[in-house]
Amino acid sequence: MNIKTRSLFVAGLSLMAGLTTPALAKKNLPQEPHKKPHIFLIMTDQQRGDCIGKSNPLINTPNLDQLADNGVWFTNGYSSVPSCTPARAGLLTGMSPWNHGMLGYYKVAEKYKYEMPQMLKEAGYYTVGIGKMHWHPQRNLHGFHQTILDESGRVESDDFISDYRQWFKEVAPKLDPDATGIGWNEHRSGTYVLAENLHPTYWTAQTAIDIIHDYDKEQPLYMKVSFARPHSPYDPPKRYLDMYADTPIPAPYVGEWAKQYADNPKTADAAFGDFGVEHAIESRRHYYGSITFIDDQIGRFIEELKKAGMYENALIVFTSDHGDMLGDHHHWRKTYAYEGSTHVPYIMKWPSNEKVKVKKGTALDYPVELRDFLPTFLDAAGATIPQEMDGASLLTLVQDKKPAWREYIDLEHATTYKKHNYWCALTDGNVKYVWFFRTGEEQLFDMTKDPGELINLIDSPSYAEAAQLWRGRMVEHLSERGAPYVVDGKLSTFQKNLLTGPNYPKDNN
Repeated sequence: MNIKTRSLFVAGLSLMAGLTTPALAKKNLPQEPHKKPHIFLIMTDQQRGDCIGKSNPLINTPNLDQLADNGVWFTNGYSSVPSCTPARAGLLTGMSPWNHGMLGYYKVAEKYKYEMPQMLKEAGYYTVGIGKMHWHPQRNLHGFHQTILDESGRVESDDFISDYRQWFKEVAPKLDPDATGIGWNEHRSGTYVLAENLHPTYWTAQTAIDIIHDYDKEQPLYMKVSFARPHSPYDPPKRYLDMYADTPIPAPYVGEWAKQYADNPKTADAAFGDFGVEHAIESRRHYYGSITFIDDQIGRFIEELKKAGMYENALIVFTSDHGDMLGDHHHWRKTYAYEGSTHVPYIMKWPSNEKVKVKKGTALDYPVELRDFLPTFLDAAGATIPQEMDGASLLTLVQDKKPAWREYIDLEHATTYKKHNYWCALTDGNVKYVWFFRTGEEQLFDMTKDPGELINLIDSPSYAEAAQLWRGRMVEHLSERGAPYVVDGKLSTFQKNLLTGPNYPKDNN
């Protein structure tokens, strides 16, 4: 049987037998190193940058922390268009928002000039994607040899059913995978009501583990392991929630500028509103539990890589597509310019034979973004990085003593939830400048002194020079677009919502 069928079959046997790891007979002996390293992209959905143990001592992620200790972690990792599909377009293509064409939440195009799985396939890799892709059509491969999907119940292509849902029907035909009863955009929380090994977080890791266990191809492996959590529903198994029973969960940041967002309809999936501190804390407690559950599954996966002799000769990265506001400034979910939404965890572990000039476990403060992973993978694979690709190889940041790197990164999102939420921002991780296209409002935050972005300094006399600098940088950044973004050399307001730019593949318009 093929890898996909065997993976689902073995995972089904494991669950029906009540096992946590499949009892397979294959011996896991060290492999001869490939000339090219294996490449593993591990990602979550909607995980804040301050929600790994390295940046937040209140959250328990020992396996991610150890991965960082065996490589580096980036304190200023960002998602340029912080919602699911445009973030994944940047990850897929290695391009900036303007150059891949998705400026807000829309369909990932069916075909791009540059696509991560396709380029790695052409570089000699066997390519497998597991978990959430959020592509359109949903069975689109973009160069993967195969994908094994969990799409959180979303059906966006005719007659689509995810591999996770099909597997669930086979191993638990009398149960409902949505029995917990919380929607995927709600910020209510609850514990998972079914057996832990039926949860999609467990399934995603187990599927990846099964493939590693059985992998016997001569080709190096590129695998994307994409968890659909901690994106809502915030539904960890009870034992993970219990880990945080006595944890002093922080209340949301609420700046003076954010009071206008407090009084909004109190629907379960509201994008704005003050639901009270206790609601936010409980959402966060369950969110933390979901992350620790994922971390345990990542630990199981990494242990399987070690057993298979693949870990040392592997480039492993970890990130998320965007963050989650979790009530900061009375904002929920994502699509916003603020750290809860745009800042993501960002870790890289290089192959053991890579010659580097930084100490393992180092925290690096370069502004990095999802577009940087594809050129990093091409670099590791010995493939050519196209000159026009906007991302850059992260390996240069550990190989070179004085690497050349960007000073800041661009962020933006087309109108979502409310008309005013249409913005572009620039940040170096220390200062953030935000420009709102419809209103002309500006925000300036000094995140070294104010990590919660509580105080808008745009009118502060002591920050006038900084405001002028960053405003000029924004003009420079948007100038290639011309009107209506920049008119007569100045930032311009406009009312039209530009969801896609001229570089979005035309066959998909």
